[in-house]
Amino acid sequence: MAKETVRVGMLGLGTVGSGVYRVLQSNASLIARKTGARIEVVKILVRDTGKSRGLDIPEGVLTDNPDEVLRDETIDIVVEVMGGIGLAREYALTALQSGKSLVTANKDMMAVYGEELFKAADENRCDLLFEASVAGGIPIIKVLKQSLAANRIEQVMGIVNGTTNYMLTKMTQDGSEFQDVLDEAQAKGYAEADPTNDVEGFDAARKIAILASIAFNTRIALKQVYVEGITRITAEDIKYACELGYVVKLLGIAKDTPSGVEVRVHPVLLPESHPLAAVNDVFNAVFVKGDAVGETMFYGRGAGELPTASAVTADVIDAARNIVHQVQGIIGCTCFDEKTVKPMGEVRTRNYLRLRVVDEPGVLAQIAYLFGENQVSLATVLQKETVEGKAELVLVTHEVAEQNLMQALEGFRKLAVVEEVCNVIRVEES
Repeated sequence: MAKETVRVGMLGLGTVGSGVYRVLQSNASLIARKTGARIEVVKILVRDTGKSRGLDIPEGVLTDNPDEVLRDETIDIVVEVMGGIGLAREYALTALQSGKSLVTANKDMMAVYGEELFKAADENRCDLLFEASVAGGIPIIKVLKQSLAANRIEQVMGIVNGTTNYMLTKMTQDGSEFQDVLDEAQAKGYAEADPTNDVEGFDAARKIAILASIAFNTRIALKQVYVEGITRITAEDIKYACELGYVVKLLGIAKDTPSGVEVRVHPVLLPESHPLAAVNDVFNAVFVKGDAVGETMFYGRGAGELPTASAVTADVIDAARNIVHQVQGIIGCTCFDEKTVKPMGEVRTRNYLRLRVVDEPGVLAQIAYLFGENQVSLATVLQKETVEGKAELVLVTHEVAEQNLMQALEGFRKLAVVEEVCNVIRVEES
């Protein structure tokens, strides 16, 4: 007999958890019709059961005892929206080992402990769903696991951090400097008091590790992701990028190449014609290239209570459907291929360089000589005059291995005519 009610226990009732509860309650009849069963939230783990939350929660549902969620044999699905890694991992494993399907929005936990959690889900034939862990309301996990399952995914490239995208958008539109837009982002609540995870690229690194693992059917460890943030980007760099026909974006990039997998996060110069170049403010987008589908892009809000709650609730519905039809655990972990992650030194890109040099004859010849010695070919040169006998050179190279460019830069720093290598930003054309 088909199950008429699917019972849900929640771990956490913060911003996302509250959104999930609201969506499940306000759309209950619609969700029941789509699921084939009523979804009932029966227990919610919180720190303080007496706190006022502005939600209509029946008496006895709130608890400060995790066992009332994890050990209750009548609970079918556990929704983890508490955040963090330590306790969240412990509770997630307990839920899966008890045969409960798990829905999580926890990118940190999935990036670090995903393999362990998938193994527990497979062994106990239950679902592990984590759509909201990467791009909020964008259903990119399901796209990669199911909708594009027939494709060999060649590339995943995305704007997956709304904070930095907002900051770079403001720097581009207003000509503002990094610290000014960071202050503004913090005032608006887009950036945390400690913005390190966002501006240094760590948040995006966790997300691209998850996406690359799914897209390429392998396991990408967080430590294998090259990470570089946006703290060195200046208004000057953005202005020169615009002159050259580019915009500056922080991208998570994953490519499956014959010589190995590339997984990296760093600022890039992106052609104004690229679909990702038009993604502004706090919005996210993921650009995917498959051998059959070609190029496709998915766009939406990457954070916030209701967009994230939408993704979590969709996973709850999928897990509930599987329980109703008794097909839990059918779509498990597909990270079965052993693939080599290419060292960053072997990655080939075009590059933008900004140098401050002495304004005298022969400077460009010395720079060109060092480039030639290291097999670096120049595509574009702009010279900008500054004051007191100094000039700024803006250079764009043809595609070159990272290690060759780094060797050339070491040579530049020894030249008396080069006062400063102000910035180096990779260029992504594809």
